[in-house]
Amino acid sequence: MTAPAHLHDAFTKWSADFTRLLDVFCRVVDGSREGPEVADFVRDCFAGERTDSAGERPDSEPAPTAESATTATADALARGQALSIAFQLLNIVEENTTNQMRRRAEGRRHEHEPGLWRHDLDDLIGRGHDEQAVRRTLATAAFEPVLTAHPTEAKRATVLEHHRALYLLMLEHETRSFTDIEHAIHDRRLAAALERLWRTGEIMLERPDVASEIRTVLHYMDTVFPDVVELLDLRFQEAWRSVFGSAAPPLPRLGFATWVGGDRDGHPFVTAAVTRGMLESLRTGALRMLHGRLAGLAARISLAADAATVPPALRERLEATVALVGARAAAALDRNRGEAWRQMINLMLLRLADTRDAGPAAYPAAAALLDDLAVIQAALIEAGAPHVASADVRPLMALVRAFGFHLARLDIRQNSAFHDRAIADLLTAAGCPRTDYPEWSEAEKLAFLAAELAGPRPFTGRHTPLDGEAAAVVEVFRVLRSHLASHGPAGLGPLIVSMTRGVADLLGVYLLAREAGLLIDTPEGPACALPVVPLFETIADLDACDRILDAFLAHPITRRTLEHVRRCDGAAEPECLVMIGYSDSNKDGGILASHWGLHLAQERLARVGRARGVRITFFHGRGGTIGRGAGPTHAFLDALPAGTLTGHLRVTEQGEVIAQQYANRVTATFHLERLLSGVTRTSLLHATEAAEPHPLRGLWGDVVTRSFAAYRALVEADGFVDFFRAATPIDAIEQSRIGSRPPRRSGRATLADLRAIPWVFSWSQARFHLPGWYGVGSALAWLRDEKPDGFAALRAALPEWRFLAYVLLNVEASLTMASPETMRLYGSLVEDEALRERMLDLILAEHARTRDALAALFPTPIAERRPRFLRTLALRARGLGWLHARQVELLRAYRASGEEAVLDALLLTVNAIAMGQKTTG
Repeated sequence: MTAPAHLHDAFTKWSADFTRLLDVFCRVVDGSREGPEVADFVRDCFAGERTDSAGERPDSEPAPTAESATTATADALARGQALSIAFQLLNIVEENTTNQMRRRAEGRRHEHEPGLWRHDLDDLIGRGHDEQAVRRTLATAAFEPVLTAHPTEAKRATVLEHHRALYLLMLEHETRSFTDIEHAIHDRRLAAALERLWRTGEIMLERPDVASEIRTVLHYMDTVFPDVVELLDLRFQEAWRSVFGSAAPPLPRLGFATWVGGDRDGHPFVTAAVTRGMLESLRTGALRMLHGRLAGLAARISLAADAATVPPALRERLEATVALVGARAAAALDRNRGEAWRQMINLMLLRLADTRDAGPAAYPAAAALLDDLAVIQAALIEAGAPHVASADVRPLMALVRAFGFHLARLDIRQNSAFHDRAIADLLTAAGCPRTDYPEWSEAEKLAFLAAELAGPRPFTGRHTPLDGEAAAVVEVFRVLRSHLASHGPAGLGPLIVSMTRGVADLLGVYLLAREAGLLIDTPEGPACALPVVPLFETIADLDACDRILDAFLAHPITRRTLEHVRRCDGAAEPECLVMIGYSDSNKDGGILASHWGLHLAQERLARVGRARGVRITFFHGRGGTIGRGAGPTHAFLDALPAGTLTGHLRVTEQGEVIAQQYANRVTATFHLERLLSGVTRTSLLHATEAAEPHPLRGLWGDVVTRSFAAYRALVEADGFVDFFRAATPIDAIEQSRIGSRPPRRSGRATLADLRAIPWVFSWSQARFHLPGWYGVGSALAWLRDEKPDGFAALRAALPEWRFLAYVLLNVEASLTMASPETMRLYGSLVEDEALRERMLDLILAEHARTRDALAALFPTPIAERRPRFLRTLALRARGLGWLHARQVELLRAYRASGEEAVLDALLLTVNAIAMGQKTTG
């Protein structure tokens, strides 16, 4: 959205302040790395400190009226956009500051950043693990971030590009010495970048469609991640040499995955055609990227050698490839006579082109390309060019390992209830006497599935027309079967069943797979070509998850499927992926019940896996806020239950987190290094340290029970939903255009049907941040009053019980971000005075209890422990105060009028508050 013409006067009115903002930011780039002047600008210019045209400061700003609506709305848009930009610039400055602090820490010999390779490798040595133990763990470690399309990114793609340009200008200024003319040119480029941002609309006029979300993910996969992976490998090599003094082994296995184009849970626009197109785009992107990188390698490796000095292995591979390529090899050889390495790469480029075009010399799989690169690397080392091998060839090998010929694996996710309706449709199409499958009991479903899965007969023929959910599921499964037949399984992720409530929810997928031809014959009997994965999300489902998984793993078709996948992967043991959800469990039971339920579930699921001889790999469905599972990466890994991280890890990267963690390549490199290093370190510790239950876990379970009861008492209280809908901007968020997915799964206006993202987003906008702390105060106050010895024991255990520290530090962060004053402001939107006072009294009392309890638990005040966090909040407080006041005014006006212009101004405040807090949902 560009700035509408009728806003020109409003933008002009604020142009003087914008000019000052430009000047402040230029001076921040020149000197300060903390960015206080940007915050001063926010405080002085946009927090009620402006003067009117007569030079006098107005006492207050009039509320919007029918006569002044257009002017006031235009002024709010311009002023809100200026604040939003100020926060964006402050975020950029802080991101750069963080990265520079990491760099300075690396520059000091004995100060290593926790979570990065040098720190973690030193830590493992200090714990008694030698180089060979670390190498063994590295050889089996794997990490896979999964980019989702969850709608929490409030910034337009165009705005993100402008942010990237500003960040690069900052880096250029830091790393270059300018002449006077160059300095002036740089300042003018910076001014132009800011002016573009200022004149770019902040809100989306329409929801992004699935195609635009696909383009965004492909941008990261094509453009960002390849550079990051190369830098990751180079940093790992240097860290390894500095710690062990030897050549580094390969990076732990790093791959990428995505839900965009494959996740259809409550998303009617992700069709089979969309999935087919996404798979094709991913494969095309991978081959294009590898072809470009391989061509770049050919340009750099210009080593000359006569026939006698070419290493034998390279000469043999060259001859074999010439025979494979045929007559086309002559031109590739003639182009670089006497340069065997270049000749080999020229032939590899021909094979990559054949791979793209299904030509005769196509690589059968990425492993064959990797093998050719390994021959080139070894020949370089043998020829006395080890630096070329490590700096040029090895990073490209890391790319091939990470991206293969598929760029990213595409997961397929669907809701269990949708699958139930699809099976009912199949029963109808087959003329079965009873077709009400969703109404059957679990026992009835299991008996039916046991009988059906014993044979290969589908319900319908290939040309039988299907309707409804059955048509949707079977069609996409047929797309997967076609892709498997053409390209193999490397680009396909698992079949994820959200809201898994029983084992029938998982076995039913096999039935649908049979209908589409996804079941295959193995020597032991039919198996599914792709693994089926449960997603346990609610508190009740987490309580039952081990019983469900045990029955699932005991089923013959599951055992055959896992064995088939094991053979395809060449793994030593079968592996079962299990996804656990942080968002819905938090929405269901509050933060303590969610985290403790997830903690216990992982322990029980891991025990089931060990008993069944299956490696359990956890897929953590974490969101971007504390209420949806976010938290510091290294602390999150440290807090995992002992014995549950066995080398492999998957996590979701959602919404605004994708831009925050990956839009900047330096930030992305540090983030992924923390995860790769953390998975390696934690896996080795879990494999060698005793998994003793904490002696206070029983006491903590009592605390969690009290917390759950307090949380449920609130959300089940009479009038709570009415309060929530009035006291937060949930109605505006439901009208926002930040994702292609509807905000509700089925469209019903109930709390249970509302997705966790708008639930958390709306509470954060109104500065309640309630999902991140409610229920904690009641539980801890009960413990302090009723069991003071237990409270003292918990306080003593806090420094060494990593799980407890992780959870309570996150609670403290959410609580500190909440603002009782702002809660009261939004509470004023609730017209029912009795309801307003009753709910605010409950929430504010719980806030005070939680604050007091945490202060009593932690040994030192938060001001001593987290000064940077508090400063970050303080820098934004005044500007956010104006935005909250304006949002409340606009909510009243919008709810009274429903006017589109007021909604646009309201949505701009939503964006600006999200920028100010660096979080949405």
